[in-house]
Amino acid sequence: MIRLTEKLDHFHEPAAELALPFDTRQKTRFRAVLSDGREVAVTLPRGGILRGGDLLTGPDGVVVIVQAAPEAVSTAFHRDPRMLAVGAYHLGNRHVQLQVGDSWLRYRADHVLDEMVEGIGLSVFQEQAPFEPEGGAYDGASPQLVNVHTGGVPDHHHHHHGHRHD
Repeated sequence: MIRLTEKLDHFHEPAAELALPFDTRQKTRFRAVLSDGREVAVTLPRGGILRGGDLLTGPDGVVVIVQAAPEAVSTAFHRDPRMLAVGAYHLGNRHVQLQVGDSWLRYRADHVLDEMVEGIGLSVFQEQAPFEPEGGAYDGASPQLVNVHTGGVPDHHHHHHGHRHD
């Protein structure tokens, strides 16, 4: 079994492909099968999400490219960007993981959400497609965005306007 223990930050020619659904790409420890049939054990540092195109390697030097596997999703379309924003707003209000394209929104297939989005005026269809939802607002935050005096919690509520909030 091939062990994959680190994500590469520069390109190497991959020896194999590892197609994974988003749920698996959120995990740091799992077993899977490469496109060529070889088994892998993935053990990565906590806190990251694998994205399509990421390169993994391990002690034996084998380089594997991660691909977002097709999975059951709903894709909503509208030619008016404002209507897409309205759809994204309502899906975000429900804490739905969302992938945003130029003229479409994609989320995990869910008939209740489909009805809501269609009710707003978007066209929705179900398909099997790679799912690469947006990361959270503070995913991969740069050091400048992390407030040291709050113990690493992103600073999003400082008001410096002449009076105190006790």
